[in-house]
Amino acid sequence: MNTQTMNNNYGDGRQRHVHEVLGSTAVVREDCECHNHRFATVSGEAIRMGNSHVHEVKFRTDFADGHFHEFCGKSSLAIDVGGGKHVHFLKAFTDVEDGHRHQFQVATLIESPLDFECKE
Repeated sequence: MNTQTMNNNYGDGRQRHVHEVLGSTAVVREDCECHNHRFATVSGEAIRMGNSHVHEVKFRTDFADGHFHEFCGKSSLAIDVGGGKHVHFLKAFTDVEDGHRHQFQVATLIESPLDFECKE
């Protein structure tokens, strides 16, 4: 990955290196009722960390059982998946809402999954 891709201060408003993030929270059981939430977002630009990078991730879950949750944090460092591609991992908790919070764990989707050389 080149330095330009790793820089998150472009100033021109264009996205250069982000990942899609989607998943579901763990189920919470309260008074014989249980529920979970879904979420989908796009990460922030790459933030250099040593020889790798992380991404800031923010989301608001869907509205279930009369409430929603929010999360703001950072992904793991890049995890190589071959072919010059990588993903990131997140395992954390949402904020507390309606007296509880939800744990979640998710891997980002591959950035630009169709961005590869076609061989004839």
